[in-house]
Amino acid sequence: MSEALAAVETAGTGTSVPAVSGARQFWRRLRAQRAALVAAAVVALLVLVALAAPLLTALEGQDPTTYHPTLIDSARGGVPIGSYGGVSADHWLGVEPQTGRDMFARLVYGARVSLGVALAATVVQVAIGVTAGVASALGNRWVDQLLSRATDIIVSMPLMIMSLALLAIVPSSFPRPVLVTLVIGLIAWGNIAKIVRAQTLSLKGLDYVSAARLSGWGTWRIARRELLPGLAAPVITYAALLVPTNISVEAALSFLGVGVKPPTPSWGQMLTAADVWYQAAPQYLLLPAGALFVTVLALTVLGDGVRTALDPRAASRLRVGTGRKHTGATEKEASA
Repeated sequence: MSEALAAVETAGTGTSVPAVSGARQFWRRLRAQRAALVAAAVVALLVLVALAAPLLTALEGQDPTTYHPTLIDSARGGVPIGSYGGVSADHWLGVEPQTGRDMFARLVYGARVSLGVALAATVVQVAIGVTAGVASALGNRWVDQLLSRATDIIVSMPLMIMSLALLAIVPSSFPRPVLVTLVIGLIAWGNIAKIVRAQTLSLKGLDYVSAARLSGWGTWRIARRELLPGLAAPVITYAALLVPTNISVEAALSFLGVGVKPPTPSWGQMLTAADVWYQAAPQYLLLPAGALFVTVLALTVLGDGVRTALDPRAASRLRVGTGRKHTGATEKEASA
């Protein structure tokens, strides 16, 4: 049914029911999932904190890279002076041991680094995976064989081991956030390429694609106008679940010392700095670990909610509002 239709007549009643676009159906299904809405609010708050990091640190009067040697008691092995952890009016969450860098500033700027790397790496993975998958499905036999074997090689590579190996041999003068983004993106696009190839093969045999081909459309015009819209749902679903994985990988690489380098803030770095002092001052461990846990959990729940909202079979079990006086009908009942 065309989205241009404003209403359809119900059989035997003469009443009209407003037509619902795909975007409105998606939003209605997403709203029916309370956990996904809470996760979306948490993710929005994290993005806002990352974007507003300069303003937040300006309120405290600190930045994430300034070294505060006067706050460190070298006689005690680099322990912050004052209340243990260095908590004060000037340092709301204290300072890191041995470096004296402000914990609050590094925490909020760490959100910017972690989310930025994860989102950028996801864009790289999706761009390469969609291109390779569509080209493999629409190309000739040799192109399909070549791209399929390349995808198999990429899928067989262990992400962490290959990332560690590549990051260890690249000179440290190269911008590390950019390098980590490229390494994660270039190693982990294989699964999405396989998904896109399978979906494209199923779509290109449909009648409207055959009609476009008979009308004289070229292969890439068909892909752009007819196939890519049908690939949007699985690609968006998989991309939403890739972001929390990429955040965890970036934190692990920084924790192991091959990811983002000091003084650039990173939650993984903060976990590394906590390995000696966390028993005496638990905030060194709890703050970055808690930020990672909340971020990954919220993104995972949101990704699962997006998957459910985009899948009509899963969405049919949701209880959604219908715009009538009574609510709580299932998706199947609402469309009946």
